[in-house]
Amino acid sequence: MTCKNCGDTLRTDFLYCPNCGGKVIRNRITIKNLWTDILERYFNLDNTFVNTFVHLFTKPEVVIEGYIQGLRRKYLNPISYLGVALTLSGIQIFLMTRFIDSIDFSVYDNQLQMEFQRKLTAFVMDFQSLITIMFIPLMAVSAWRCFDKKKYNFAERTIIFMYSLSHFTTVIFFPTILILLCASESYMIFSFLGIMAMLIYNGYVISRISKSKGLPLIVRLIFFCIVFGILYIFMSMLFPIAMFLTGEITLQDFAPPPK
Repeated sequence: MTCKNCGDTLRTDFLYCPNCGGKVIRNRITIKNLWTDILERYFNLDNTFVNTFVHLFTKPEVVIEGYIQGLRRKYLNPISYLGVALTLSGIQIFLMTRFIDSIDFSVYDNQLQMEFQRKLTAFVMDFQSLITIMFIPLMAVSAWRCFDKKKYNFAERTIIFMYSLSHFTTVIFFPTILILLCASESYMIFSFLGIMAMLIYNGYVISRISKSKGLPLIVRLIFFCIVFGILYIFMSMLFPIAMFLTGEITLQDFAPPPK
């Protein structure tokens, strides 16, 4: 008998391959053993996903700096964790398309702004995964002064925020679903609070990784928020331009309503 994963020769009584550690599968796939495999793979206490999810709350510096320094097996790698986050984000967007008509846009001053924001929200939903990915380099650029004592380069800062944004997207998934199902009219307020929560969590991650303490750390966090805010505004300005170029909006949409 040979291992299906590495091709090494196995004894017939082996349950796991001594060469690669792969489990020996002898039975056909059924719903029961498929479900068991899912639970063992993703939800056991020694699983890399569970460890990554929990430790990004309790000790994010161990997860992130561990990966930067070469740790690979204990935690989920940032690309895979980002894949999980984008999958959950896709489910969230699917539900949002069903509830967009019930979302309350009255936080904006007038009907013209409300209608524009409705179109903008629908446009952003079509590119939500791309926008989420774009946030990563924006934060990596914004944090260039936050880790100066550790001399992290752009790629290493990208790893930091790939983990932090993926984690925040994963955590915010269930509250977002509850809001959409139970109080969709409050989604806009929830999204504003979500942006603030995202900055707070990223500030927490920065504080755990950075060697700066006290006032120098506070100054660096303020600098991070200011630079990110500027870059976020510039990125947000691209959306109406893209909508105009693709015909999603026209100059007529900005004309005042007839009296």
